[in-house]
Amino acid sequence: MSADAVVKAPSRRRWGMVLKRAEQSMLSAKSQALKPAGLTLAQYVALDALEAEPGLAAASLARACLVTPQAIMVALKAMDEQGLIVRSPHPRHANVLELRLTDVGREALRCARELVAPVEQRLNEAIPGEDAQVLTELLERVIEAAAPC
Repeated sequence: MSADAVVKAPSRRRWGMVLKRAEQSMLSAKSQALKPAGLTLAQYVALDALEAEPGLAAASLARACLVTPQAIMVALKAMDEQGLIVRSPHPRHANVLELRLTDVGREALRCARELVAPVEQRLNEAIPGEDAQVLTELLERVIEAAAPC
């Protein structure tokens, strides 16, 4: 199929747009849910990643959160100012700072999870069980197909 044919085929374009709309809706719902906690979605994802892997450097955290290093630095600055994280020198690499949650950060993450839980529940109820597995497999195929050759 030629590139022109793909551009003109509305059904081929539509599912990509629906996918993008679904992503935006999910991100928006989670962002709204997090507002009472005073956290952005990027901060929530970063806190979650740091709980799973304490001691990550900023570059590794950016990769874990699927954001640019610049974006994670903005989130880290705010998190540092809120007392959610602590930065400490890496034991072997003088120019690298390890990131860890503070007690305040752990409490903020606990609160944030409670706020996001209803959103996650609605998503899980909308696509239950086997449908969720099929959707996951289809999305993984999209990721593979879209990857650079």
